[in-house]
Amino acid sequence: MPDSRSSHSLMLLLLSLGLGLLLAAGPNPTPTAPARREPLVCTFSIVAHDPATGEWGIAVASKYLAVGSAVPFAKAGVGAVATQSYVNVRFGPDGLKLLAEGKSAQETVDALVEADPGRDRRQVGVVDRSGAAACFTGPGCLAWAGHKTGPHFACQGNLLTGPEVIDAMVAAFEESKGPLGWRLMDALTAGDKAGGDRRGKQSAAIYIVKDKAGPLGMSDRFIDLRVDDHADPVPELARILGLRLRRPAQP
Repeated sequence: MPDSRSSHSLMLLLLSLGLGLLLAAGPNPTPTAPARREPLVCTFSIVAHDPATGEWGIAVASKYLAVGSAVPFAKAGVGAVATQSYVNVRFGPDGLKLLAEGKSAQETVDALVEADPGRDRRQVGVVDRSGAAACFTGPGCLAWAGHKTGPHFACQGNLLTGPEVIDAMVAAFEESKGPLGWRLMDALTAGDKAGGDRRGKQSAAIYIVKDKAGPLGMSDRFIDLRVDDHADPVPELARILGLRLRRPAQP
């Protein structure tokens, strides 16, 4: 039988050799996850309120897959938020929480922007429960970027072909008649025809809330329609909206 002291010495020698190899190799580098390169939610949108019907809604289009999954947030009796550019999706629920606490649209925008270290690259539009509107376009948003507000609405966009996109949306919304859904759609169509997202077209969405207007009156989700990937998404969204909401007769 081998001497126990010899076995013990051999074990110590092997351990010493193993430790030496580990020290020579140096510390294991910490694995780094590959950087996420997500497409920007550069887009044009309108947020609006209809005081006659108690509806709040957002319409949006972009060269971005499923833009309706990132931009629109709304709650009946509270208000609506569109968050875009280098999108901070927390602006949606956080903005609605501030609005529900009684903050105005401007106070809500100010609070969201102040708390966000990435504010320079954000864009947001808000309409509160009274219909007052406010926007923010950070100086780091990609040109052309800007916004305009009016009674019960806010239009905003970034990486657009030019300011004519927002101008066309404002004019169309102010001139349009009928249900809020079609007024939003008219504004979105006008922005699309004026040039829209300068990268091209891919998706569009419309989201409208109204108290107990959802299925069986169990939610406020009145209209929630999306075209996630399409060669010409805005006309396609209008077609789908016509299946849900009758279009007023054109003059």
